Formats: sequence, C-alpha cells, structure tokens
Amino acid sequence: MLIGLQIRDVVLIEALDLSIGPGLTALTGETGAGKSIILDALGLATGARGDAGLVRRGAGQAVATAAFAPAPDHPVWDLLEDKGLAYAKDEDLVLRRTLSADGRSRAFVNDQATGVGVLKELGEALLEVHGQHETVGLLDARTHRPLLDAYGALDGQGAAVGAAWKTWREARERVDQLRAEVARSAAETEELTFRLSELDRLDPREGEETELAEQRAVLGAAEKALADIAAARETFDGLGGKVASAIRALERARERAVSAGAAEDGAAVSRLAAASEALDRVLVEAGEAEAAIDGAASAFDFEPDRLEKTEERLFDLRGLARKLNVAVEELPALRVRFAERLRAVESSEETLKAAEAAQAAARAAYLEAATALSAARRAAGERLAEAVMAELAPLKLEKARFRVAVEPLDEDRAGPAGADRVAFEIATNPGAPFGDLGAIASGGELARFALALKAALAGRAAGAQPLMIFDEVDQGVGGAVADAVGLRLKRLAQAAQVLVVTHSPQVAARAEAHWRIAKAGDAERIRTAVEILSPADREEEIARMLAGAQITDAARAAARALMDA
Repeated sequence: MLIGLQIRDVVLIEALDLSIGPGLTALTGETGAGKSIILDALGLATGARGDAGLVRRGAGQAVATAAFAPAPDHPVWDLLEDKGLAYAKDEDLVLRRTLSADGRSRAFVNDQATGVGVLKELGEALLEVHGQHETVGLLDARTHRPLLDAYGALDGQGAAVGAAWKTWREARERVDQLRAEVARSAAETEELTFRLSELDRLDPREGEETELAEQRAVLGAAEKALADIAAARETFDGLGGKVASAIRALERARERAVSAGAAEDGAAVSRLAAASEALDRVLVEAGEAEAAIDGAASAFDFEPDRLEKTEERLFDLRGLARKLNVAVEELPALRVRFAERLRAVESSEETLKAAEAAQAAARAAYLEAATALSAARRAAGERLAEAVMAELAPLKLEKARFRVAVEPLDEDRAGPAGADRVAFEIATNPGAPFGDLGAIASGGELARFALALKAALAGRAAGAQPLMIFDEVDQGVGGAVADAVGLRLKRLAQAAQVLVVTHSPQVAARAEAHWRIAKAGDAERIRTAVEILSPADREEEIARMLAGAQITDAARAAARALMDA
C-alpha cells in the first residue's frame, strides 16, 4: 500500500507532502489544475521515464519520494533480495528519484543508490496504471497467466506441474550427464585397461614402500656384515696347518737338543716344551674361534639375491607411481578406482538405458499434468470471459468482445508453468478480429476495459494486490455509465488501494478520501495545491462537478444523494 508521496519541484508543485490511506481516493479539479502532475511524480518515484521538463522552472532538480508499506508476503521483498538491497519487512519501503534540469537522473531504495531499471521493476510490482496515456500491468501478457490461474484457483495444479517439470528436467540432466560420461569412457577404456594391467602385475600393497625401504636398509647392513665375517674367516684359512707345523718343528728341535746332550730339565729343552705347549693351546683356541665365526655367518638369514629383488621391487613401484603421477602409497587406491571405473564403463550402457526410461516416464507425467492444467485453464478462461463480458455493457463497451486465448506451446518451449501461452484478447467492434489489449485505441476505453477485467477478477487474485491508479477512466461517459464506473472502483477498493483521477461526480462520491487539485498564486508564480476535503467540502466539490461554476442548492442536494447512495 502507498502510504506517502513527497514531491519537490515537479512542474507546478514546489513542495507537497501527501498521506494516502486505504480504499478509494478520488482526485478532482479543473482541467489543467495539475492532477496529472501528481501521477507523474508518483511515476517518477517508481521508475517511469523522466523528462527534464518535469523539473520546475528555476529549480535545480525535481525530487519524488514514494513510501510503501507492503504486506509481509508481497513479492517485492523477494525482488529486493534478488537485487541485493537491504530492507526490513517491518519498516516502510521508500523509493526516491531525483531528476536534474539537465536530464540526469538518480534512483534510491531505502536511501541505497540503485539503477532506474531496478526502481521500475519495483514500481511494476507495487502499482498498476490505467489511464489516458499509458497502461502498466494488464498490457503485459506475462501477467495474464498468473491472473487466470488465480481466477480459476489453479495454484494446486500449477504446483503439481512445476514439480513434474522439475523431475523431468532433472531426469534430462541425468541422461545428458550419462551420455557424456559414456562418450568419455569409450575413449578412456583402452588406457584404463592398460594401466590396470600394470597395477595388477605389480599388485601394490598398502604401506609396501615403507616396508621395502626398511628391508633394503636391513639387508644392506647384513650384506656388509657377512663380507666382514668372510674377511675374518679367510684369516683363519691355513692357520691351523701353520701352527701344527710350528709345533712339529719345535718337537724336532727339542729332540735334537736332548740328543745333543741337553738335559731334559734344562733351560733350553724346558723352554722349547713350553713354546710347543703354547702353540698347542693356540691351535685349540683358533679352532674354537673359527667355529664361532662359522656359527655367526650361519646365524644370518640372508639370501644372496634378496637385496637385489627388494631393490628391483621398490624401483618398479616408484617408476609406475611417477608414470601415473601419484605417490607410491596411492597405487593400491588408484588400482581400486581404475577397476571401479572400468566396471562403470561396462555398466554405463545399462545405467543410461535406465536413466532414459526414467526420463521418458517423467516426461509423460509432466505432459499429463500440463495437459490437465491446460484443460482447466481453458475452462477458467471461458468463465472469466463471461464475467468480463458481463462487466462491459454497463461501462459503455457493449460492442467489445473479450476472450482468454490458451494456446499450446511446442514441447521445447514448455516449462514449470505449463505448456500454454495465455493471453487476454479483445475485439473492439463486431466482426473485428481479436487482438491484444493494446488494440484498443482509446485510452479511456482501455482504462474502462481494465476496470471491467479487474472487477471480474476481484476477490480471486492471489497474494498482495498492487496499488491501482485509474486516470480519467470515466472520460466521455456520464450518468449511469459513470455510476457503474464508480461502483466497480468501490468494489475494487474493498480489497485493494485505488487512486482515481476523475471529472465524474458519480465516481468521486464513491471515494473514502477526496483530494481537490487547484492552481494557486498569481500570474508570476502559479503553483499546484492539493486540499484534503472534509465531508462538507466534499459535498461542495461534488456539487461543483454537477453544476459547474454556479453551485445551487439543488446541486448540493444531488451531491448529498450521491454521497449517501
């Protein structure tokens, strides 16, 4: 709901602050008083095209500020979220536009700078304009389908179609993904098979690199130790024979010494005997040392080619890891992945067939739901056409015909909203072909037609209703037709906020609030002023609209009768 409008230096308005209430508000005044300026200012604040001519003469810039209080479920909040603009649902939404005398324009939302395009999108969500020079809202065919669905209470079916569409879309995406994977897999199969065969041949085990490195270190040390033992063993080779020869030589020397007359217990013979005994002990201990060396060598559990095999295994693992650009410890997991990938390739055709079957089922379910929704829309369209036609005659549009066109879309253009193009169409004269709403040439007729359509839709629209502005919807009509216009505006205002610029007393009499627009000042300084009328002032203004310049008691009585009706 629009709650306030602040205007600064727009055409003839120097400064104006307006508070707007709910229901129907009528703007009246003499032609040229400036009623359209107020609508121009509101349009400026909500993103309409800005022209430098709107800047009051002598002013540097024009400023228009519109304050709204949208309902918590109003779609404008989602739009603000999408645009990245800060907001609070428990606070007013303030749109502001400045327009310089040189034509430059700036836009603000809650004092945050933004583009005029964003302001326009917000304005389209917040208000509709139906008037002499423009119609915003109903002429946009994008609004027709949601309006028809709301009228026919088709939201449940629409949600089912949207869910079926999502399922079908996801199924299509799955099939596309699998087809791409099958194509890639076919090219990868030969490479995968070769790499897997290398891994199978090596059969890498988890932690094997560390184990082999440790084994290599141990085996290398063992090999060096055995070499040292072998060198020591060579030292003892022939030592026993040499010691035995020495012992025999000493025995011969002792015997000769005795033969030469040396005493058995003499010094020479005794010492030769001692040396022989010592060598005999050496021979015994050397044998024991040799046996110990042999025992030490046999204690090593060492195969001569085991170190070589370990090093070859480690080299092979590291070589394959470099080739596959992974660490050695990743080879077992890579082997598993390659095997799984090959199995996936082998089963991909079956998976693809299953996905294609699921896609076909999802498509059939969507088309079934969309077909049912199309039938419901056609039925609702016929009911809406009848309701609109019933509204046209009282509004002096009895020659016009209205229909709701529900045309099927090609399957590739179908979407979550269904497989239909919905358009409101009108034929202005008997025998004339149906066309879009823009085919209505007269702005007044178009505004009255919009009123007829809104009246038929009243109470059926979903969600928060926008502010509706009708600019001289009663142009060229009077009497019963003007009364019919006022009655329908009053009905609309029961569920929405409505502003109407009118010259018809029958319309003005239906309003909850009444603004009189007039020019003030002298020839040098003419300004547009707005007066909020009291009930007594309203009677006088409506009497003026009935009688003209000379207001009579009869006119006042007629005004009271209209207001009391």
